[in-house]
Amino acid sequence: MSTILIVLSAADTWTRADGSKYPSGVWAEEFVVMDEAFIKAGCTVDIATPGGARPTIDPHSMIPAVVGQANVDHFRAYLDAIAARLAKPLVLAAVDAGRYDAIVIPGGHGPVEDLYKDPDMGRVLLEADRMGRIIAPVCHGQAALLAARDDAGNWPFAGRKMTSFSDEEEVELGTADNAPWLLADTLRKSGAKYEKGPNWAAYIVRDGHLLTGQNPASSAPLASAVLEALR
Repeated sequence: MSTILIVLSAADTWTRADGSKYPSGVWAEEFVVMDEAFIKAGCTVDIATPGGARPTIDPHSMIPAVVGQANVDHFRAYLDAIAARLAKPLVLAAVDAGRYDAIVIPGGHGPVEDLYKDPDMGRVLLEADRMGRIIAPVCHGQAALLAARDDAGNWPFAGRKMTSFSDEEEVELGTADNAPWLLADTLRKSGAKYEKGPNWAAYIVRDGHLLTGQNPASSAPLASAVLEALR
């Protein structure tokens, strides 16, 4: 069966434009839904973080008023059940991208704190892209793509179709005004052919082996698209 690497942010806060710290990390739905789908499909799934640090689940993603009590209960039970995996992730710097059929990157605001500038994240993505492996970030996970640069300093994802958490969704979330930079805006300025669907609705884009999801609601469709591509 296929072997998948899920790269999670190691950040527990997001540094705002005014220097304040916003509690953050990994958005629970985006990780749980995809990890669960891959495991259920019989895939081997490894987890890696910068430095091998235990990831922090974004506290905002576990608020019943935000995601629903039933989802919170499910996410908590699943995270508890895989606590041993989460306690000892692989060190991202030691990851050999060639061992994996797909690289999957969930969001939360964590990736816009660390993965977007992590040289090991960039190396893994560059290697995976060159080998034609599936690359599948969702929501703010697309920030990790910004870390990839070739030997000439060029961004390998320029000119490619993708989506991500939109600037409009960031505004509606109430986090845009004090953001040091906006993800979708930065992807566009970097050369991405950015697309979006309706705010908060599931929307995925495929461009070759690059598969991207717009927001948390896109997690399940993106997981299905990854599994279909692996077949």
